[in-house]
Amino acid sequence: MDLKEIIINHGSTVRTIIKRITNEHNEDLEQEVYTRVWKNSDKYEEKGTLAAWIRTISANLSKDYLKSSQKKLEDNTTGDETVMSLVKDTKDTPESLLLKRERQKMISNAINNLKPKFKEVVMLYEIENKSYEDISKQLKCPIGTVKSRLYNAKKELATALQELI
Repeated sequence: MDLKEIIINHGSTVRTIIKRITNEHNEDLEQEVYTRVWKNSDKYEEKGTLAAWIRTISANLSKDYLKSSQKKLEDNTTGDETVMSLVKDTKDTPESLLLKRERQKMISNAINNLKPKFKEVVMLYEIENKSYEDISKQLKCPIGTVKSRLYNAKKELATALQELI
């Protein structure tokens, strides 16, 4: 069993399985999969496909990783007093309120300075939470036009609000 060939042929599948199960790109886990495949290659029986066997190893290792991560998290959990001391005070300070208002003003001004057709789509989609279909019906234009206008509006907003980003 040529490990290099396995990595080339099955690498993207292994990465995809790890990403789907753990929600992260984990090269260490990926390397562990190949190590297990190599160590256990003598145990592989050709009852199923090699790809299925590698997928099973990838899935099992990913699940084991999650279990061990959860265990570590539980072990690192602290007592109630420590947790209470770590909880942030969520009250807004006058300074943070002022910064929020300034930020909101900048965003409102940037939206108001958009071309009318862009502004209209942004307002309907982002502020009123309407779907592409609803906006399309309301504006009597194709969904593709709505998506295009929204895309271009967001591009212009990103440029206008560069200092906030």
